[in-house]
Amino acid sequence: MIFETHAHYDDEQFDEDREELLLSLRDNGIEYVVNIGSSIETSKNTLELTKKYSHVYGAVGVHPNETEELNQSSFDLLKKMTQEPKIAAIGEIGLDYYWKEPEPVIQKEWFDRQMSLAKEVKLPIVIHSRDAAKDTIDMMNGAGARDIGGVIHCYSYSLETAKIFLNMGFYLGIGGVVTFNNAKKLKEVVDYAPLDRLLLETDCPYLAPVPFRGKRNSSLYIPHIASEIAKIKNIDYNEVIRVTMENAKSMYKIS
Repeated sequence: MIFETHAHYDDEQFDEDREELLLSLRDNGIEYVVNIGSSIETSKNTLELTKKYSHVYGAVGVHPNETEELNQSSFDLLKKMTQEPKIAAIGEIGLDYYWKEPEPVIQKEWFDRQMSLAKEVKLPIVIHSRDAAKDTIDMMNGAGARDIGGVIHCYSYSLETAKIFLNMGFYLGIGGVVTFNNAKKLKEVVDYAPLDRLLLETDCPYLAPVPFRGKRNSSLYIPHIASEIAKIKNIDYNEVIRVTMENAKSMYKIS
């Protein structure tokens, strides 16, 4: 059975068949799903999904590009949500300089505060980092992220940067991009990284793997990701499934 560590089933792209799809996952080999918040609203939606479906857990947090919505009141609400029994992480949080907004100073403030919250409530962090590797690493070091633990979601940086995150004890989230022909850099990272530091994820409805690239993604496509990892590392597909399941259950503290 597969552990899907990063999905967005509250997205409007699933409005027409969300229930049918989520109820079909276990019959298709997906045992657990962690739905990830990216704003206060999507964190609320995530919480509702965890209450409705026994196999769905959640992460609550505010994506760097959504941090302008945060204030003390909304942050207090976020903290309250962390006390719900099936909330397993703070995320997705981090830095994203691709769109150049909001200003880095705002992103940094709330990245730091959400890492501090994770440390306080003893939950791992799901980090989104795009075009911001140095600042992400510096802030993680400053916040003592090694003691918090978590995953670098949708890993997209170099092998040298991957070594830094791995040395900090973080997992790397590997999704559909690894199946792309032009993903040479990510394939090198997967080849190098120990299997016990990798997690399977889709980021659905985004980033569908080959042969579904460009279409709506779902957890049903994870076997294509696992197969590519097995091919790159020259190991058995079932070994990838087994070890990544153990990794995810350990990180999210789900037994």
